[in-house]
Amino acid sequence: MAETSELTVFRQLLQWRSAGRHAALVTVVHTWGSSPRPPGALLAFDEDGVVVGSVSGGCVEEDLLRAQLFTNGSCAWGQLPAPRLLTYGLDAAQAHHIGLPCGGTLQLLLEPDPEPRLLAQVVGHLQQGHLIERLVPLSGADVQVRQVPRPGALHFDGEQLRMPLGPAWRMLLIGAGDIAAYVAAMAQINGFHITACDPRPGRLHTMAATGVACTTAMPDDAVLQFRPDGRTAVVALAHDPKLDDLALLEALRSDAFYVGAIGSRRNAARRRQRMIEQLGVAPRMLEHLHSPIGLPIGSKTPAEIAVAIVAEVLAVRSRLDRPPQPERPQQVQLPAVLAAQAPSQPARESAIDGTYTVIDARGTACPVPILRAKRALNDLRAGERLLVLATDDRAAQDFHAFAAQTGHTVTEYYANAAGVHHIFLAKAMRPRALAKTPASGATLDAAPSGLVGLDLR
Repeated sequence: MAETSELTVFRQLLQWRSAGRHAALVTVVHTWGSSPRPPGALLAFDEDGVVVGSVSGGCVEEDLLRAQLFTNGSCAWGQLPAPRLLTYGLDAAQAHHIGLPCGGTLQLLLEPDPEPRLLAQVVGHLQQGHLIERLVPLSGADVQVRQVPRPGALHFDGEQLRMPLGPAWRMLLIGAGDIAAYVAAMAQINGFHITACDPRPGRLHTMAATGVACTTAMPDDAVLQFRPDGRTAVVALAHDPKLDDLALLEALRSDAFYVGAIGSRRNAARRRQRMIEQLGVAPRMLEHLHSPIGLPIGSKTPAEIAVAIVAEVLAVRSRLDRPPQPERPQQVQLPAVLAAQAPSQPARESAIDGTYTVIDARGTACPVPILRAKRALNDLRAGERLLVLATDDRAAQDFHAFAAQTGHTVTEYYANAAGVHHIFLAKAMRPRALAKTPASGATLDAAPSGLVGLDLR
């Protein structure tokens, strides 16, 4: 897993303190006006003046080393009190002297010789991708490290610093491959906790090796389990509408701050048309979709495409004047229950009654029948039955593998003389269990044994 800047700072600080060396941690707690680094920026230095991290463009760091560590050439570690506040840029002369931008003021909290035991706790949590808080009282009382369920904001009231650490931002990648691996690495460096989703057999091994969480759930299920919030990005990279569209249908009605899908301008236009005309998605929902994905930097290679994607995600994340998102769209309405009538199968079709939910996907091409079926199954209770009417031969062939992949059952199948495929499905009685991969510890959905994978080519 790529290492974030905060983990780098705490890891180095732990190494210094574990070796018995003096060292200090500096945190930006407040800024006013123009400032080089935001609140929460970290810096650590040891007794020899070695620095890791940054709280400014370099000039504040130089003054810290000169004024805080040494007095008349002798080390002043013993003279450093418990956590104390330092302020830079109160007047124009000082700001000019240390190189702060015009009008900029920084308030820093300096902690001399943090306790190695607590530093080890922080490093351990960050390595495992946990969200934590450090509570630092200025009174000199013990620093506390605790795990928290959701990201919070840095808070400093003059008496105590509450510092959030860990992956406050999350990203769900749909589809594993070279581009996804590069996106994961770059996004991790920028503070995202990554989950990769791909139900296709043999695709996730490269992602699991990078230390990201992995799931073989169907993409729409993965989005629902992920519960996207305002600090979540959903990025569809599968190059397959049977996967990408499933994820987008759920992601677009979530609170995710970024939803994007890879593809050319032509494919993006086709996707929008397909989602509006055949999947019932309101055009208003698609205003939040970034597709083609990424900033237009002329990228060609997987690494360059990943740069463009992550750059666009970061640009959206940092856009302070982003207009408010539209009201959350309602659930997309599925087609009403239909009565299937065909002259070649009068006895069998007359038995179809109100116990079936019927999806009429006649006249639509693959993967639309499968997408509609999957969304209908989401709304059914365990054991309830679904009938899909389709005229696309490829979709009919894929339904058996689709059922095997998702754990549902094809109870009956036939095609009438008019060429209408009738696919009868029963919703799975219970969801598939979760399993741990022994190599990385990432969570994977355990597929039922002996089932073939869905051909999603």
